[in-house]
Amino acid sequence: MAEQTEFEARRDRLAAKFSEHRIDAVLVTALPNVRYLSGFTGSNGVLLLTRERAVLFTDPRYAAQAPGESDCQIKVAKRHLLKEACASIKRLRLRAIGYERNRISLQSFEQMKEYGETLKLKPLDGVVEALRTVKSEGEIASIRASVQLNSAALAEALTQFKSSMTEVELAAEIDYRMRRLGAEGTAFETIVASGEHAAMPHARPSGQAIAANQLLLIDMGASVAGYASDMTRTFAVGKLDGRKRQMYKAVLQSQMAVIAAIKPGITCAKLDLEARSTLAEFGMDKLFVHSTGHGLGLEIHEQPRIGKKEKVKLEAGMVITIEPGVYEEGFAGVRIEDTVLVTASGSEILTPTKKDLLVL
Repeated sequence: MAEQTEFEARRDRLAAKFSEHRIDAVLVTALPNVRYLSGFTGSNGVLLLTRERAVLFTDPRYAAQAPGESDCQIKVAKRHLLKEACASIKRLRLRAIGYERNRISLQSFEQMKEYGETLKLKPLDGVVEALRTVKSEGEIASIRASVQLNSAALAEALTQFKSSMTEVELAAEIDYRMRRLGAEGTAFETIVASGEHAAMPHARPSGQAIAANQLLLIDMGASVAGYASDMTRTFAVGKLDGRKRQMYKAVLQSQMAVIAAIKPGITCAKLDLEARSTLAEFGMDKLFVHSTGHGLGLEIHEQPRIGKKEKVKLEAGMVITIEPGVYEEGFAGVRIEDTVLVTASGSEILTPTKKDLLVL
């Protein structure tokens, strides 16, 4: 008997939940979930999974690619993929069908409802995403490669830094270095923000010159073999006043306190509280306006979320980010972020870039 592939094992884990949800099959439409369960990396695919079979529907552009990537039965459709999949469901006389309500458009839902007389549609929100939270050894290896490339790209880009550089120019240099090193692309839009612009947590790079004697925040991630990395570092450009240095010290101590607390069984809410409690010692907890981190993998934001009300407990094999920050409007912002693997005994920081306050 042939050895079971990792994709088959993942599909079996999903099929094992059919009885719990009282379904005969599931239609997977979110592309990251399609990739996770089938190996298919194209931009148009729908996976029909029953207890007996896995059928991947795609279009003629991927007629040659899909069989080389996926161990599923391949159906090349010349019409809308969901219509083709629903027609197959009808031929197989399947009745109760799970679907990804949280990952589907209204148009696609209405196309499925055209078969409403024969189909009983049941929402399965987040079921595949929950399976993805604990990474396999292969996934962890891909994330490690992504993290290493990401850090190398930053190091190379900073060798080109000049005092007259704009935020957009530095962001472009970072993205270029990622590509040169072999990344498929960025995992998200690179953030480069200096001075008071860094007080916006998700600032977009602007055409303004990176100011002297200010903080410079860089948030970046690469995509390697489909897997994301995520890192934020904050630098000093010239001399900093005492307030900015204190902000950096507070965030660094907060981040290190959270990482020290990571272990299997701890709740995400407790980690978030650890970050805020440390910042409170500096009187800066009110300047922390987002969650402490998030899972990552095939997508840059995955479960679990490291937030105030999140009761999810960490498990060995989860990969998360830890990214506390403080933002003082009109003044400056600091964020420090690592990609971290939860291990059986605690955690491993995957991000190799140092966190000492570097002066550019």
